[in-house]
Amino acid sequence: MGQKINPLGFRLGTTQGHHSLWFAQPKNYSQGLQEDQKIRDCIKNYVQKNIRSGVEGIARIEIQKRIDLIQVIIFMGFPNLLIESRTNLQKEFNWVNRKLNIAITRIEKPYGNPNILAEFIAGQLKNRVSFRKAMKKAIELTEQADTKGIQVQIAGRIDGKEIARVEWIREGRVPLQTIRAKIDYCAYTVRTIYGVLGIKIWIFIDDE
Repeated sequence: MGQKINPLGFRLGTTQGHHSLWFAQPKNYSQGLQEDQKIRDCIKNYVQKNIRSGVEGIARIEIQKRIDLIQVIIFMGFPNLLIESRTNLQKEFNWVNRKLNIAITRIEKPYGNPNILAEFIAGQLKNRVSFRKAMKKAIELTEQADTKGIQVQIAGRIDGKEIARVEWIREGRVPLQTIRAKIDYCAYTVRTIYGVLGIKIWIFIDDE
């Protein structure tokens, strides 16, 4: 059996950096970690409820903490969706006991990001589009973002079949064993009428 490891954790300190930047005493570490997760969940839930575009467009959320300030940077492919309602979003964090500053940054090529691409595929699957058609369309969008390779995998009761299975497709190179290869990765779950499907996407961006 092959040993699997998260491609982002595997490359921490080389081509991949942390999405949370702060220090804490060992006894307070778990509390800080839970606070980070709560902030991320709060932002994603707010976007899901208030943005009706079908694609949330959140690539990643970075959190930087100081003694009296929490800086949250939301990297989005389509920031116009959220900029208008940023003040309302700020009100959702009345439980935070420090000053909270939210910044929204636009990423240049949205479909070169696996999280946004997974949201696109999830939307297609919910609309009963064939999984093969959805995967091929996702690969076409990624090629326009000038990436070197992509692998898409969908697992579960695909097309409502009784037996769960795994289907995947790859285009270009995806060198997962090489640490210097800059790989972006995400695992995303989507609820369909047949059950939960898991989407995994690996995107080979560049060599260091």
